[in-house]
Amino acid sequence: MRAHLLRNLRDGRFRLLAGALALVVLTFVLRPIALTRDGVEILAVVDITGSMNVRDYADAQGKPVSRLETAKAALRDLVAALPCGSKVALGLFTERRPFLLFTPIEVCADFAPLDGAIAAIDWRMAWEADSRVSAGLFRAVEMAASLGTDLVFVTDGQEAPPLPAGSTPSFEGKPGAVRGLIVGAGGYGLSPIPRYNDAGREIGFYGSGDVQQENRFGPPPADAESREGYNPRNAPFGAAAATGSEHLSSVREPYLKRLAGATGLAYAHLDGPRGLAGPLLAAATPRPLPGSLDPRPFLGAAALALLLAVFAFPLVRPAARLAGRPPRLRKV
Repeated sequence: MRAHLLRNLRDGRFRLLAGALALVVLTFVLRPIALTRDGVEILAVVDITGSMNVRDYADAQGKPVSRLETAKAALRDLVAALPCGSKVALGLFTERRPFLLFTPIEVCADFAPLDGAIAAIDWRMAWEADSRVSAGLFRAVEMAASLGTDLVFVTDGQEAPPLPAGSTPSFEGKPGAVRGLIVGAGGYGLSPIPRYNDAGREIGFYGSGDVQQENRFGPPPADAESREGYNPRNAPFGAAAATGSEHLSSVREPYLKRLAGATGLAYAHLDGPRGLAGPLLAAATPRPLPGSLDPRPFLGAAALALLLAVFAFPLVRPAARLAGRPPRLRKV
């Protein structure tokens, strides 16, 4: 009997079956291992005003893509890159305030509706044509504070109508109370802004006479006295119509950096449809997420592999013997 037992122990198939049995027993004994990792909770607010339709990005085939579509792609990529347990709320910005679409939801369990909501964002959702970026950002900071989240605010920074000359809006909140990221969308060179009719069809681009080129409320600019027709009482901005490049658009990065400094947020430029995860994780508040690692599926898979090896053993063993046997010499 002892010789029979030793012979079984030397049998490779017996050892494989014993290993598979041991792994199966462990699946009944072991429990998930508790783990802790860092996640984030953010409110993502997307600028959907007219200048976000400027096509100064390009896809993989070189086809022009709008700032809004690039921003949507970047946010979808960001959501997919966040660890499970992270939460994202979504809002839209136009005119002077953000509008909250939904409160924070978990990025894995609710990935499909979250991804679908971002993909469905459209400039036609805008309820006003103005773009008071600073007012929208300040209110978005308040909204994020009320939700207990960090903030991601995506915009090209173009105020429409433009701000009075030399003015910078003041932030009345506490800088740094809400952490997060201002994302500057758009190229650095000026590009035409697409124009649409009431049916939503593109009919060309805005011209210099179609938009307000200068804000003439408040005190006149420093060069007012040198303008044609200047009169301190009747024409403090001069008599000629304002000229400028407000009908063209580029990312207003210096302005957005000033707003970032005033609010305590970080700033990052939107270089394309990917790459937001790194700047966000560097700027956001790390939030410990309770999690677990269940080793039982891995043990079960290893047990199955050993069982398959048992059936493959009879096929492998003769081949191995033949490979190690010296060649026979034929008799002449």
